[in-house]
Amino acid sequence: MTQLLPSALVDAIDDLGSLPGVGSRTAERYAYFLLRSDKHISEKLSTSLLKLHSGVKNCPITFALIDSNETASALYSDPTRDKTLIAVVEEPLDIIALERTGQFNGTYHVLGGAISPIDGVGPEQLHIPELLKRIVKDKAKEVIVATNASVEGESTALFLQRNILDAGIDVKLTRLARGIPVGVDLEYAGQITLSHALEGRRLF
Repeated sequence: MTQLLPSALVDAIDDLGSLPGVGSRTAERYAYFLLRSDKHISEKLSTSLLKLHSGVKNCPITFALIDSNETASALYSDPTRDKTLIAVVEEPLDIIALERTGQFNGTYHVLGGAISPIDGVGPEQLHIPELLKRIVKDKAKEVIVATNASVEGESTALFLQRNILDAGIDVKLTRLARGIPVGVDLEYAGQITLSHALEGRRLF
């Protein structure tokens, strides 16, 4: 069958369509928009994407995303942040959601996902050992498990609880409580919702 569109445009549509949440029709609109727009827009986008991997890395302590020239997350190295209070989240973008509430002055620890056997994610792929070391090193008084209100998030929270107890670490362990409906990712929860969840956190 004769190809209806130029190969360069087809390639752009295919590549854009490989992004999560972008269907074929949306990919076509994005590609056509870039084609019709000033070429500098595409060049700027290309430059940003090329710099993405070289300009971003994980903090070796918290596993948050930081600039490649930084040695640690600013939210951890900031002397005004309470290192004895650690919020454990699944992904780096969850930090932004909690920070927007203005209710949290502790530090963060990014697990790098949640336990999900279906997706091939096991406990050994998460930054749990590093968290246990941090709790001891920073003499943490409270660990807030802020994983998503999903089956995977709850499973991960229970696994964390068991690991902390098995390690014999004496720390207050709490979980985000009311305000976050089941099935809603932390990243998409509203500021008021997250504020209530922080205020109403409960003991495991």
